[in-house]
Amino acid sequence: MHHPDTLSEHTPPAQPKGKSAKSTRTRTGCLTCRDRHLKCDEGSPSCQNCLKSNRECRKGMRINWIDTQVKAPPHLIPPTDNWAVEFKDESRKTASEYIGGTEMYPSRGPAHAGNRSFEPTAYQTTYAHHHRISAYSDMASEYGSQGGYAPMRSYQNPQHHQLAHSTPSDSMSAQASVNAFMTPNPEDHHLSRADPRDLQELDGPDYLVDQEEVLFMQVFVEEVGIWMDSMDAKNHFSRQLPFHALKEPMLLNAFLASGARHLALVNKRYSQDRALKYYDKATKHLLDALQDPNRDTVLCATTAVILNVYEIMGERALQRMNHIAGARALIKECGWNARSSGIGAACFWLNVGMELLSCLHFNWQVAWDPDEWGIDMNLEPETESGREETWTHRMVYIVAKVCNFRASIPRDEEAAKQSAQARYVKWLSLTELADRWNACIPRTMHPMAYLYPGQTLSGSCFPEVWLIKRASIVARLFYHTCMCLLAQINPLQNSHSLEMHQMLTEHSQLICGISAHVKDRGVASVALRSLHIAAECLTRRDSQEEVLTIVDKIRTETGWRVGFINDELKEKWGWNKQEQQPVQAPPPQEPQQQPQQLPAPQMQPRPRMYPMMNPLAGVDFSNAQHPYQGHYIPPNINIMQQQDLLQQQHGAVQQHQEASNNAYPYY
Repeated sequence: MHHPDTLSEHTPPAQPKGKSAKSTRTRTGCLTCRDRHLKCDEGSPSCQNCLKSNRECRKGMRINWIDTQVKAPPHLIPPTDNWAVEFKDESRKTASEYIGGTEMYPSRGPAHAGNRSFEPTAYQTTYAHHHRISAYSDMASEYGSQGGYAPMRSYQNPQHHQLAHSTPSDSMSAQASVNAFMTPNPEDHHLSRADPRDLQELDGPDYLVDQEEVLFMQVFVEEVGIWMDSMDAKNHFSRQLPFHALKEPMLLNAFLASGARHLALVNKRYSQDRALKYYDKATKHLLDALQDPNRDTVLCATTAVILNVYEIMGERALQRMNHIAGARALIKECGWNARSSGIGAACFWLNVGMELLSCLHFNWQVAWDPDEWGIDMNLEPETESGREETWTHRMVYIVAKVCNFRASIPRDEEAAKQSAQARYVKWLSLTELADRWNACIPRTMHPMAYLYPGQTLSGSCFPEVWLIKRASIVARLFYHTCMCLLAQINPLQNSHSLEMHQMLTEHSQLICGISAHVKDRGVASVALRSLHIAAECLTRRDSQEEVLTIVDKIRTETGWRVGFINDELKEKWGWNKQEQQPVQAPPPQEPQQQPQQLPAPQMQPRPRMYPMMNPLAGVDFSNAQHPYQGHYIPPNINIMQQQDLLQQQHGAVQQHQEASNNAYPYY
């Protein structure tokens, strides 16, 4: 019950009787009346008091003080190890909002002239004398050793420590502030071959402070980076590189561009203009860097890979070639392959994986011959867990081999018959390789649970296949896709034969079952491509409709423009023909009831095939028509050799030296 006579601690004091609680003092009166201690009627353009006394009615500065004194601080207390004081002077920013306010302050020196924002300057200015060995290889130890939540940095130079806590005007960002106070000295950044780790790091903000940048980086980490790291055990793109991007404007803008692009795809309130702005900035930084022979080659290659991801999120696949070829060429320039470690391995497998998905769609051959990847294919039974990514990489190699085999099938019927026996031997070897992989993988890559369609709570037409780890899901999707392709391209048996029909149906159902029940958005890219291949053989109407629902769900969550998949599947199923409605699935003994499939699928031009070669074929800076024409200058070989040395010092694989001997054949 409420007691009106009970006073709470928040009850305002009662006003005295007979007096008005409303203040009579004006807040926007002129300064002339304020100086004369008169009540101003706030008239405009001049108040009545000033008109009567023929005085100037001074207005315009909405502040409560009339005297301004600007003094420099007497001294700065030297910081200690437990320094936790931050000075923040906003007076100059506040004064700039009023007419003539900035002129009341003394002019700045050359280092402070002008209002500077977080707009990254040209590469030569921001990166002056900072050509150094990349620190990517030690990323895990660099950020994993710091505990707590407060952003901290260790400063070995006392001068840098002092500058880190002296705060200029808010009109300057943290990056611009450091650049304004400090002038790089070329001798301070000399590459020491005795100890490559004794290098000056790029100065930059310790954490993001711009609201827009925080949003776009969060979107990238939580939505884009998760599928980029689907085959990377250390999660470089979503867990490690974002911290490194704080010191690298080129890398930061690439991250922000991809995050903004994804947000614009899933939310119509955000336009593509913001994404394009960051994309243009990152591209300009990259092109400027490619003209510097002392550039950080690892940084350039990593940025190109991320910009490649930005481009594949568009709708027109054949127009995504601005950075895809450049990323591949830069990866080869760094000498990265299947034997690399750290960020090199992350970029290599992401780039190869994206190319493989495109080749599966367009029926291209993989441009980089899988036999030249340098992957260890010693398939022995795995008895321990923790190496799921390694086995995923091996399955990517097998699918690439199958993809090349499918793309090399002769289109001419007579030529196909003549080479059928030789191709069948090759087909058998690929099938045995895939079976061997499935027999040797660790137990953690097999399903944790399997429910038949009638047992699932969702009422799905497909079985529920529960796989725990993301790498295991990706590997199983690739494996079942591989088996579906092998069932379709048997040189001596077409997909109507009982054996191939059962093989195709079984693995197609498993692909659909994994895709229908998976909750990890990090496998969306592989799931879409596998689902597209598996769903073509479906004949039941309810199964077909569920596949379209799965595709729509992925499209809603990712924003990817993949509506063409639904159109191509409907065309394959014959939905556009009124006289050919999907019927109940026939038993395996009656495959002839599928009129939409030809007797020899290896000679059938699939609706999604394009009469063109893989645009990545022959991509290399040694070719005359190499990527980044007019911008690329070969890097300094000494810098690249020192990068290899640093990788070895931080635990690179022993085979890396063997790979680096042939890493740069064009020199």
